[in-house]
Order: sequence, then structure tokens, then C-alpha cells
Amino acid sequence: MYYIIVNPASKSGRGRKIWKKLEQIFLARHIAYKVIFSKGTGHVTRIVANLTAPGRQLPDAAPVKLIILGGDGTVNEALQGIADFDRLWLGYIPTGSSNDLARDLSLPKNPALILDTILKGEVVRTLDMGLLTYGKERTSAARYFAVSSGIGFDAAVCREALASRFKKTLNKIGLGKLTYLSIALKQLAAAKSVSCEIYLDNSETPIRLNRFLFTAFMIHKYEGGGFQFCPTADASDGLLDLCAVGRIPKLVILFALPTAFWGKHYIFPAIRHFTAEKATLCSSAPLWVHTDGEVTRKSDSITITCLKQKLHLMM
Repeated sequence: MYYIIVNPASKSGRGRKIWKKLEQIFLARHIAYKVIFSKGTGHVTRIVANLTAPGRQLPDAAPVKLIILGGDGTVNEALQGIADFDRLWLGYIPTGSSNDLARDLSLPKNPALILDTILKGEVVRTLDMGLLTYGKERTSAARYFAVSSGIGFDAAVCREALASRFKKTLNKIGLGKLTYLSIALKQLAAAKSVSCEIYLDNSETPIRLNRFLFTAFMIHKYEGGGFQFCPTADASDGLLDLCAVGRIPKLVILFALPTAFWGKHYIFPAIRHFTAEKATLCSSAPLWVHTDGEVTRKSDSITITCLKQKLHLMM
């Protein structure tokens, strides 16, 4: 039995149409399935929580096989509901606007080819994940992420883009990335001077940035629709890759950001790369924080931990 969660609003509303084509594969092969269409924020989390609940009985201790048709945000929402990661095998068919997870996994563009590989069941990879906690709060306030988390400029751009009606209009004509460009320029102009300290693993000596624009904590290479903020990131090495953007003139940022599409932004001295199993960042003012592009709150203290080989992915 396969469970399929479809975000019908993904791909500018084409998510449902893509599923209708893929459904024919299940029917032709007589494969049992149950499809659920997501209905707003929090629905996917509740679905997955029910599927992986401790009391749910499965034949012969078989894993729950879940396929998601959606974007990185849909995957992120699903992660928040997983009660037992060992019981879940996840398949991912990207129908979002950024699809950074699919990009790093080199998934085919054709959804039918991805589904065919999933149904063959020949490969189940175990990948690292990230765990974000805020300040000294309990883990109930924590969030998982598959691709990346960030604080500062990149999270502020994500927050405004999520609420942008202009983005929805541009997505329909295939120009959604222009939304991020216009919002990025706006947020860059409005960015205030904030300092931070970053503690890596068990070190008591912080990396201090007297002014920073953002820090990205990466499991995979890409963020924001193709920016290679951490081109050497490996989703199976048990490490976070950090891209910390420090004091750099705003005019220079306009030239630095495009180079990140090719992973060449480290030629700018103020942009630094680190690796660690765990990182804690404390800033002089609360800033927006995102996980896989999903923004829930501001914080001035976050801890990010790499959970080694936590996610089982059918591919």
C-alpha cells in the first residue's frame, strides 16, 4: 500500500493534474494506494502524524510508504508530523517552485520516471536531516528540515514571498523567480545592522560577526531555487554546512548573490564557510528564521543539529 499526499496548489495549481496522470500508473499496475489532497497549513502534518502514530499496526512490521507530490515546503510540513522515522519510507515527486531537494538529488524532470523508480523499490537511501530549536525552549518548539534552515535576510525574503499575491500571478506564467528577486532587493535595502556569535559543536570560543546579513545551515547544496550556498554539502556525511554572510556592502551583495548560482560566492572574504555537527547562533536582535523556506517566527537564539541518516528516501 502506498499513501500519496498531493498538494493541489503546487506547480501553480497543476499539482492535481499531474497526479491524475500518475494515478493511471497505479491503476494499470494494480498497485494499492490511497491519495489525500492537502487542505491548507498544518493538514499534511496531521496526516503524517496519523500514519506514523505509535499505535498504528502494520503487517509484518512493514514501513509506511508515503509519496509526496508538492514542493520543499510540503516535504517540510510532512517532516513535522513523523512520529517514528524508522517506520517511514518517503518518496518525493517535486511539483513546487524551488525544488531544491530534487535538484540536489538529481531527480528526473518527468514525474512519471520518478514514480516508476519509486515503485521498483530498488533503492532506499538514508539521508541526513536538520533539527532547529529556539533558544532554551523544549523540543516541542523544534522544527525538522530536509534541505536548509536560515536566519536573517534569506528567511525575511521567504516570509514575504509566501504571502505575496504577485508571486502567485507570476507562477502561473512561469516567472515566479522574479518575485524573489524583487523581494530580495527590497529586503536588502531594509536590512539593519545586526551582530551575531556562532558556536560550532562544543567550542566555547565563538565566531563573531559584527554585522551579518544571514547565515544558512545546509544539509543539501541548494537553497532559494538554485543558489549553491554550500556547494560541497553532502547529505550523508553527518555534518551541517554553514554559509555565513558577514559585513559586506549592500552594493557588493548585488554582485555576490548571482555568483552563488555557481557556488563561486566564497571569493568574497566576508562570505565564510564552516562545517559542524551542531551550531548555535545568537544575534543582537530577533530575526526571521526559516526551515526549507517555511517561516514561523523570529528569534535571537537558535541551535541547529544534524541528525545523521535519519530520513529514508525511496528513489
